[in-house]
Amino acid sequence: MDSEQRLRDRLRKIEALYAGAATAGERAAAGAAAERIRKQFDTASKKERAEEFKFSIPDLWSRQLFTALCRRYGIRPFRYRRMHRQSVLIRAPASFVNGVLWPEFEELSNALTLHLAEITEKIIREEVHEATGDADEIEEPRQLR
Repeated sequence: MDSEQRLRDRLRKIEALYAGAATAGERAAAGAAAERIRKQFDTASKKERAEEFKFSIPDLWSRQLFTALCRRYGIRPFRYRRMHRQSVLIRAPASFVNGVLWPEFEELSNALTLHLAEITEKIIREEVHEATGDADEIEEPRQLR
């Protein structure tokens, strides 16, 4: 199994965890997991009033992931005019945002970040130079007075 397929499997498992999958079969069904999470959102929306949440996500890839995750569950991400591009606002029940959406986003983002770091380091090592560590640390030169 290649690294991309392992990442896809890990992302599905994370989603299944937040969908409340009870059995191994349920955990394996990614589409069903997304549908269960949408139902959790619908249930929370009926019990609670939606609140406005503002997220500041400076990293482009993480922001793309967050907005895609919101849209997947029926939440419309937006920002007001003149707001920074890194700002993403949503309206949703607090229990859903705090208990499902944000924790799932953090786990997915961490998994993707690790994967991208591994791929980037591998390509740099193979195509540029095998030493990819930090720059050497040396003493500062003495200042002449």
